[in-house]
Amino acid sequence: MAQGGAARAAGDPRRKEPAAWSDVAGVVASCARTGGLDGLNVAVVGATGNFGTSVVDALAGDDRIGRVIGLARRVPSWQPPKTTWVSADIVTEARLAELFRAMDVVVHLAWLFQPTHRPVLTWRTNVLGSVRVYEAAADAAVPALIHASSVGAYSPGPKDRKVDESWPTHGWPDAAYCREKAYLERYLDGFERRYPWIRVVRMRPGFLFKREAAAEQRRLFAGPLLPQWLARPELLPVVPDVPGLRFQTMHTDDAADAVREAATSTVHGAFNLAAEPVVDATELGRMFDARPVRVPAAAVRAALRAGWRTRMVPASPHLFDAVLRLPLMDTSRAREELHWYPRHSSTDALREFVRGLREHAGMATPPLRTRLPGGRLEETAKRVRAAP
Repeated sequence: MAQGGAARAAGDPRRKEPAAWSDVAGVVASCARTGGLDGLNVAVVGATGNFGTSVVDALAGDDRIGRVIGLARRVPSWQPPKTTWVSADIVTEARLAELFRAMDVVVHLAWLFQPTHRPVLTWRTNVLGSVRVYEAAADAAVPALIHASSVGAYSPGPKDRKVDESWPTHGWPDAAYCREKAYLERYLDGFERRYPWIRVVRMRPGFLFKREAAAEQRRLFAGPLLPQWLARPELLPVVPDVPGLRFQTMHTDDAADAVREAATSTVHGAFNLAAEPVVDATELGRMFDARPVRVPAAAVRAALRAGWRTRMVPASPHLFDAVLRLPLMDTSRAREELHWYPRHSSTDALREFVRGLREHAGMATPPLRTRLPGGRLEETAKRVRAAP
């Protein structure tokens, strides 16, 4: 079993060695599907972000995996074992099916979170790009497809009990993220009927955190104006207690372990993934030794809306609305069928994330780099331009 932090040590952001990489033609010429005789060939689409780096790490450390092909628009300098990088844009790459013909499993993780002000652009990548990946996998007769869905795909649900994978996945229609995740669930319903011989797995994790993704997640959701002192919990005397704000988180490496188990087994269908405990104001107060203070949801939303409309806060108020309505997930199926148990608690994952914020943590991949060229001024300019 891969231990994420140790395996990623070689991915220090200061490292300058070039990664092993190839174009699609090079991989097609050098890789053939063996049905697992020499270890499984697994393609990871969207392999350089928060989830992708953990999945590549987990696969590369497993003896059942023969080769990992990491697809990303920009090739990183990080080089884990068994891994070849391929520069490919899922929206425009014409040879996806040809590449996938050598694969035993395709893991699809690629996702464009920003810009939330341009939903047509995110739809083009997240929905149309994903459809191209699925259809290429079918054209290539790939035996297994693992799709990264999300708790965000679920319809509004209870906060006082947990729901299993049969809960409706219609999302929260006002939030682009949820709308796109829900649409892909419907697309996969039809996909499975058309291609019943493909083993389709849908992972529905809670919110994913790890130290190395802290800089990226700050850029994606909080923006350049987040005060650095907020990364020092000892300076927080209070935490907001917002009605309805109860959610599930987990360490990204634990979600990657579930993907690895799905890739190397015969399971199919949907799996909820989350760690304990459920996070709310009481739990945050306990974590940070701070006092929960009741804050109306309308006040938080108004502040978020103002920041989003002025392009200073990347996260949209619509996503906040969705989080207040997301159900709590029952993870029994993953434990029983995948024999999956998270190695970190939800609060461990949050503490590691906060430590990463304080330490400006990152990795040697373009999405996870510690800072953009130009720093926070460039971040601000990108927000104003609504650039990806």
